[in-house]
Amino acid sequence: MRFRGGGGRACVVVGVLVLALAMGACSRQPHQPKEYGLGGAAPDTPGSPEDFASNVGDIVYFHADSAVLTGHSRAILRQQIRWLKDHPNYRVTIAGHASEPGDRQYNLALGAKRAIAVKTYLTRNGLKSNRIHTVSYGRERPVAVCDDISCWSRNRRAQTVLSGGMVAAY
Repeated sequence: MRFRGGGGRACVVVGVLVLALAMGACSRQPHQPKEYGLGGAAPDTPGSPEDFASNVGDIVYFHADSAVLTGHSRAILRQQIRWLKDHPNYRVTIAGHASEPGDRQYNLALGAKRAIAVKTYLTRNGLKSNRIHTVSYGRERPVAVCDDISCWSRNRRAQTVLSGGMVAAY
């Protein structure tokens, strides 16, 4: 590869690589926020909220200013559907979230659209709508706090929170 002038092409290539590395570092699913979940069971306890979060995945992510489900998000939601069909005692709340940029009202509306997008996908693929509640937190409950795209991308999410569920056998 030959570069001319001030290395403009080289700068573009380096910029693209840096951006790709930064996005790759942010693509890992963050640990479930402590405010969610029912707690108590070990992650390997089948049918527990911890099993759902760690083995199925309780968070789907969105692109900036978007409520469109990605292919990866749809794959996680298909796993959620299978798990929830196997565990019909659970109801779910889909909590929609947004990142820092934008005003409060915009982010509340965007969080609501994200939660509704998830609910719509779940119901169109076999879950009963009366098992699913939606709520939007906008940017009020971030899992990552900083003024950087790496944090913002982790906050653009919808999280499936379980309620009800396993009944203790006596």
